[in-house]
Amino acid sequence: MSIPDPVELARALIRCPSVTPDDAGALGVLEDVLKPLGFTCRRLRFEAPGTTPIDNLYARIGTEAPHFCFAGHTDVVPPGDAKLWRTDPFAAEIRDGVLYGRGAADMKSGITAFATAAARHLEKGALNGSISLLITGDEEGIAINGTKAILEWLRDHGERLDHCLVGEPTSTARAGDTIKIGRRGSMKIAFTVRGVQGHTAYPQNALNPIPVLARLVTWLDAEPLDAGTDHFEPSTLVFTTFDVGNPASNVSPAEARAACNIRFNDLHTAESLLRRAEQIAGEVAHETGSEIAIESSVSGVSFLTKPGAYTELLARAIARVTNVTPEFSTGGGTSDARFIKDYCPVAEVGLPGSTMHKVDECVPIDEINRLADIYAAILESYFSAPPQ
Repeated sequence: MSIPDPVELARALIRCPSVTPDDAGALGVLEDVLKPLGFTCRRLRFEAPGTTPIDNLYARIGTEAPHFCFAGHTDVVPPGDAKLWRTDPFAAEIRDGVLYGRGAADMKSGITAFATAAARHLEKGALNGSISLLITGDEEGIAINGTKAILEWLRDHGERLDHCLVGEPTSTARAGDTIKIGRRGSMKIAFTVRGVQGHTAYPQNALNPIPVLARLVTWLDAEPLDAGTDHFEPSTLVFTTFDVGNPASNVSPAEARAACNIRFNDLHTAESLLRRAEQIAGEVAHETGSEIAIESSVSGVSFLTKPGAYTELLARAIARVTNVTPEFSTGGGTSDARFIKDYCPVAEVGLPGSTMHKVDECVPIDEINRLADIYAAILESYFSAPPQ
């Protein structure tokens, strides 16, 4: 059995310019490594109405429980202006022990570390259960034809996951120093205040929507949503835009618009937050005699994998490799774990993420090797004494 070098495999993946929704051969590179290890590989292509089709990969070895799944993505965000990079963003160059390239941190190196760890575990002998890789090409995109669709396919085909580990770059300084055991939810709320356009010399004949919207924004911004919980930091509401689009200096506009993003913990639901916004907007509209329309969208709900047998298994395995007990965290943005949590317990362990999505995205090669060691230790612990 040939055990892949996680660094060289990461370089091969980075050389595939797999900017969402293009696969650019990345899944094929991974498939060519997994098949010789004994994995059954299935290419899954999904295309929801009105969307671009996405290629995904589901690879599994073993047919019995317990079933340990590793989830990740080969798609990357655009590199931006390549002239600002120290190296070609898809050349995968190593300089002074650091691997540069789009996807080095987020998260092609994480995928290769797991492939290496799986190969090491399989080399030891019979597998007492199943290992799978759920790899999407739609994590950085609209996330409709990726992990969510794969999970529905697994359910429809009788595939059951017992536990999952997502390889997002969730660590702070060193690989494995943080375990994400949950994520805050994320939603957008947009407000449109409709007034009456008028001449600024005769404001009594108009209804200026700007002061109305300013009052609404101030009210929503000033009132804290909560003080946090044992596992979550306080929820936040941040306004991202305030637009009027009025080029005239002697006309008050007919409409004014604003939008906010709310990152919320498990004290709230998207529905309860929307009701709160509607209540406040209704009071402002009533007091001012204006009309306020609201639109909302939700990209993820809050969730928590409660500390227990699975999270402790991860922590102990990581500590054996690093000699440091990792911290549990629920900070940061959303990830595909928001879909997986409906199917099985899920946590996230990966590389430091300080350079993800940036120019000169990079990761020290020592960290990639360290992560492969961590994943190997997790597999050994998991199949020696599966958490109940």
